[in-house]
Amino acid sequence: MKNLKGLVLCGGPGTRLRPITYYFQKALIPIGVRQKPLLEYIVRLLKFHGVVDLAFLVEYKAEQIVNYFDDGARFGVNISYVRDIPKYKGTAGSILNALKKGVADTDDTLLIYYGDIVTTMDLIELINYHKSHEAVATVALASGFTVRVGLADLSNDGKILGFVEKPKLDKPVSMGILVLEGSTLNDIEASFPKRGGSDLMKDVIPHLLKTEKPVYGYLSNAFWYDIGSVEAYEKLDHNYIEKSLAYLFK
Repeated sequence: MKNLKGLVLCGGPGTRLRPITYYFQKALIPIGVRQKPLLEYIVRLLKFHGVVDLAFLVEYKAEQIVNYFDDGARFGVNISYVRDIPKYKGTAGSILNALKKGVADTDDTLLIYYGDIVTTMDLIELINYHKSHEAVATVALASGFTVRVGLADLSNDGKILGFVEKPKLDKPVSMGILVLEGSTLNDIEASFPKRGGSDLMKDVIPHLLKTEKPVYGYLSNAFWYDIGSVEAYEKLDHNYIEKSLAYLFK
């Protein structure tokens, strides 16, 4: 697809996945019956939906990623690498750093994918939705998310009035995938607070909304899973991954 760039955020140290990430970059932890790296599933999903011009935004244990994927030729994609820098912290900082280094142009459409997410979502439908709504940003959303801990209802003096174990949220949650127009470069830079770091969901999207830019949510019922913690990784159904994503390896 013309002027479409896939940016994969895979530079974080993965502190919630320690001790595993003392040895592996978190995007390379093995999943599924095939025990392939999570990032390989991401690359194959992007390729399946025609997103073949990719940039990996890396830092922690970046060499592991480069050694495995190289230029992406054996996966049928083109991969470039951008190292995060201290000047631009946070997820938005990684994107801003990549844009400033010319990995993407301001007239490009960016498909941003967090490197600890596995999903069966139709990325082309997401992109087409974004384009049809003439949005500057479209956030992929999922409904029915189950909180992994119990929630307590407290009185003012701390007495527990009720307790709900692992409830499902009424409102949709971000899946860690979004489409962003490269023309938002100045907005990303303007979203940076004085602390020097910026987060896509906490800072950039609210800034776009505040400045009345068209931001949309794409509600998906596709399977998705955040493998961002040891608990989540231990509960991952590897057989389901194989069943749901086997088509990526044909």
